Amino acid sequence: MSEHRVHQVYLVAAGQFHDIDHARLELLKLLAETPQIRVKVAADYHDLDAIRASDVLITYTCNVIPTEAEQIALRDWVASGKRWFALHGTNSILEFLASGKVDAPARAPIFMETLGTQFLAHPPIQPFRVHVTDPNHELVRGINEFETDDELYLCRIHGKLEVLLHTYFDGAATGFVEENWSGNDQRPVYYIHRVGSGEVLYLNLGHCRGHYDMRDINVPFYPKVERGSWDKPEYYELLRRGISYCCR
Repeated sequence: MSEHRVHQVYLVAAGQFHDIDHARLELLKLLAETPQIRVKVAADYHDLDAIRASDVLITYTCNVIPTEAEQIALRDWVASGKRWFALHGTNSILEFLASGKVDAPARAPIFMETLGTQFLAHPPIQPFRVHVTDPNHELVRGINEFETDDELYLCRIHGKLEVLLHTYFDGAATGFVEENWSGNDQRPVYYIHRVGSGEVLYLNLGHCRGHYDMRDINVPFYPKVERGSWDKPEYYELLRRGISYCCR
């Protein structure tokens, strides 16, 4: 990026069932590595004027659902030529049903169509391998396939994606309404979704959860601290490259 060009980044970090404080802090530390980046932090998409005035949008959320007017504004902002770096649960709408299962209702269609995917389910957290789909792309060039113990996202796909990283899954996403996932198809992990003249970069790794992040479903103390890909050097390299790419 230009030596003296200041880049305005709008970071939305908020939501449920995740250690948002951990993710927010780690992202701010990465953004602080570049002095030209100035950051505004928010917990929602309500301040559309501030988003429109920004060069880059970065989001780490779960169950943060923009209004229809906000969905339209976000789509139009990206289409005008901007870049949105969406992480992990940004595309997640979760509803815990009386049956004990988790649903992912389609309540924000414009939002999901802009992002390019909507989360539907994930199997129990366990190690899986991340493969490089496009080894020549600058965002992943030189990064070897790696193993992580993150949430493996199974999604509904909207539009055409340029997939950079993928994994495979064939089996049951136990506990979700959309439970059965057959076929050894590629499951996107990192992709670019072009919207008008702009792009959404979506990296769905990055699960994290602390002891006190499940209180909304009456779990006062979650026994295991989960850090997922935040323990992997490859993840931090992907984040750094994504930030640099978006700020060009």
